[in-house]
Amino acid sequence: MLQESAHGKWTVSSSDESAEENSDSEKPCTSSLSDAACGRTSGPQYPCSEARKAAQKRKASPVKFTDKSLSTEEPPAVKQRPSQEGSGWCLSSSDEEPEDQQKHVHKETVKEEECDVPKEHPLNLCKDDKLSENLKKEEYNVTPSEAQDTWDLVTGGNPFRFFLTKVSGIEQNYNSGALHIKDILSPLFGTLISSAQFNYCIDVGWLVRQYPQEFRKKPLLIVHGERRESKAELMAQARPYENISFCQAKLDIAFGTHHTKMMLLLYEEGLRVVIHTSNLIADDWHQKTQGIWLSPLYPRLPQGASGSAGESATNFKSDLISYLAAYNSPALKEWIDLIQEHDLSETRVYLLGSTPGRYQGSDKEKWGHLRLRKLLKEHALSIAAQESWPLVGQFSSIGSMGADGSKWLCSEFQESLVAAGSSVTAFRKCDVPIHLVYPTVNNVRQSLEGYPAGGSLPYSIQTAQKQLWLHSYFHKWSAEVTGRTHAIPHIKTYMRLSPDFQKLAWFLVTSANLSKAAWGALEKNGSQLMIRSYELGVLFLPSAFGLDKGYFHVGREKLPERKDSAIYFPVPYDLPPEQYGSKDQPWIWNIPYTDAPDTHGNMWVPS
Repeated sequence: MLQESAHGKWTVSSSDESAEENSDSEKPCTSSLSDAACGRTSGPQYPCSEARKAAQKRKASPVKFTDKSLSTEEPPAVKQRPSQEGSGWCLSSSDEEPEDQQKHVHKETVKEEECDVPKEHPLNLCKDDKLSENLKKEEYNVTPSEAQDTWDLVTGGNPFRFFLTKVSGIEQNYNSGALHIKDILSPLFGTLISSAQFNYCIDVGWLVRQYPQEFRKKPLLIVHGERRESKAELMAQARPYENISFCQAKLDIAFGTHHTKMMLLLYEEGLRVVIHTSNLIADDWHQKTQGIWLSPLYPRLPQGASGSAGESATNFKSDLISYLAAYNSPALKEWIDLIQEHDLSETRVYLLGSTPGRYQGSDKEKWGHLRLRKLLKEHALSIAAQESWPLVGQFSSIGSMGADGSKWLCSEFQESLVAAGSSVTAFRKCDVPIHLVYPTVNNVRQSLEGYPAGGSLPYSIQTAQKQLWLHSYFHKWSAEVTGRTHAIPHIKTYMRLSPDFQKLAWFLVTSANLSKAAWGALEKNGSQLMIRSYELGVLFLPSAFGLDKGYFHVGREKLPERKDSAIYFPVPYDLPPEQYGSKDQPWIWNIPYTDAPDTHGNMWVPS
């Protein structure tokens, strides 16, 4: 079936099934990967998606733009069709892969071949010394002045406590006010007693090395969603570490994932909660745009304090406990008890989570997009001429949206995002402008990582060709304001802005991509909300920051220095977003890009 639009044309086998229909693709892959002839050491052994597996393969064995090998040897699964524009592809049905839904142990045997990268090139993996590419990513040494800067950053001057991760390879001033995982786990932030790490993709050895030496043997609970071979692989990674224990999140609904990214850090001085967007792997903390919400240091309550003590005006404490209780895990019951013992009253954000299940009655409003709808109705002020205030959604993966906008995006999902105050408004069409920010092929090609950055943008051809209507909503990634235009976003953000993009009604940073699996979909004539995955984010509302006008100002200056900084929210990318041009295509991970080289002189051939 030929699909054509302004954003490309593809020929796809009619037997291709969507992720939600293809149960076989859930099964993990257990073949083995080596880094070609280069390092002669095995590649990353952590479970990851097919898209990331392809990215790692291309990093280990890059296809240079001058390489003529493609003319004689076509990849087995993706064959290029003759096309003047180089954008016509024929995919076999064996390429089915749910985007960012199921992971496979990252091991695949590849042909041994010599690297043709110069020795001094950053992509050279043929060195025998210990500075492999991954170890280079771990090189993060803090000078005393930088440590003091980081501490000052966290103790004051950022009332929202919203941060970006540091990016290697950008101007240093754009990393001022940003955090690396080693900063977060630093003794400056507290004397660690124990910690819990909730995440999707986890490299245990790398994670342990991010903790300071003195904290590496402290109890560490890893909360994950792995099963079968992937679970066995995760356990094997942790065998050398006696201090590590696991909690497996139940995923009883097909194609769900444990996508939440959170840290619980118990200190001698108190407790801290970190909700963020990065996987626990080196790549995610190296050259991507990621978001972090870092809680205040929560002090311990006096002994004998009441059960309701230490609650915030945003109900954060009880909401966090409810989220943890949804796992129904004895290991997390211990953390629930610890949270009960601390004072979370200084929290100014609302917690917004998703947990797998089918919810009816009042439970329907506990999770997903109906939870956002409830929070906006209760705590956001109604806006004059609100139908003209656009929505912006920005994400790194896209699920199946259905045949047109009425199926989910412009019906139930939009209705939740446009809720404000107690007014009840039904939007049957996309009356409110919707700007969806998702990287183009050129965004990826010109990024710091080059084409392999697309491994963390797992939008598949099988999904894309069924919803070409969606691409008319797409806008390019651009972040000159934070120096991160070339740091591909893995952050996910949603917000409502005034027509001139100067005022911000609310802002959400979350793990949730644009998918029904993450946000939930109504069933049974609207009486039931079905959610497949675990997700977690925090919602910033003006009322929680003492603003009675109903909006923040958008703080777009590169280094805002204002006494009234509390009312200027640091949106991390450029506004207004720029719509795709006629030649722009959304990044699709499982088709080749051979017409132009990336920043490392390579092409993208995923198979």
